[in-house]
Amino acid sequence: MNFRQEIIDFRSFLQLEKSLSENSVKAYISDIEKLFSYFQNNKEEIQVKAIELAHLKAFIEELNLIGIAPRSQARIISGIRAYFKFLLVEGYIENDPSLLLELPSMGKKLPVFLSVQEIDLLESAIDLSKEEGHRNKAIIETLYSCGLRVSELINLKITDLYFEHSFIRVTGKGNKERLVPISDSAIKEITIYTEKYRKLLKVQGGNENILFLNRRGKKLTREMIFTIVKDLSKKIGLNKNISPHTFRHSFATHLVDGGADLRAVQEMLGHESIITTEIYTHLSKDYLKQTILDFHPRSIKK
Repeated sequence: MNFRQEIIDFRSFLQLEKSLSENSVKAYISDIEKLFSYFQNNKEEIQVKAIELAHLKAFIEELNLIGIAPRSQARIISGIRAYFKFLLVEGYIENDPSLLLELPSMGKKLPVFLSVQEIDLLESAIDLSKEEGHRNKAIIETLYSCGLRVSELINLKITDLYFEHSFIRVTGKGNKERLVPISDSAIKEITIYTEKYRKLLKVQGGNENILFLNRRGKKLTREMIFTIVKDLSKKIGLNKNISPHTFRHSFATHLVDGGADLRAVQEMLGHESIITTEIYTHLSKDYLKQTILDFHPRSIKK
């Protein structure tokens, strides 16, 4: 059984025609390879044209048995659907076996977000006496002020900064660009970082225009941003499981709570669909309801 050429072609399709980021491409390919590994582990000698809905259902059942969470199963199914749709369009198969593949039942999981006070605590825990201190504070402030994804942050360029107009240019999913307002506090922290830290670095070739750099003058990795956030969270004893994406959730939640127009929030987040943005309206309502249940004297404690 050799699916290798189909995977190579699918990868090229995702990169060239869909213009997906390398991380998104890797996720899709990983999902497809899980399916092929399942066939190989079960010693099923089956060609791609012979794959039927029953095979896919058996694969999903296997994921369920080994404890893969419904949300992760849904992502894998999404990748499988995209793959078979590609195969159908390209003529590798005549029928799409994934059309009737059902998504697992999932409860709505509202994202974790931070209060302004918690964000201030995290920033106050940064040791500004260290060389990277002002860089890390600028990173946290930019994540929260602009609601950026991690990939958008680490790829932010100096030429993307339009401080005189209080905007930055962000390159999001599918290489789509958007303009996002930036706060005075974020501008201040980035300016301090560039003056006190960045301009003293020996910048490695190809990184001259990258804003946030490591000690070796290279672009930061996603993992490094996660480490910075996790270390700060641990330092202040924060009782929440947070990641860099938490600042994006906080950005959106605070805007919606403050009465911001949902379409404006959608534009700033770079969401293709308003439905994705609407989760923050539900989050706000849930938060308000929980506040009443926790603190109002007439609430019934069970």
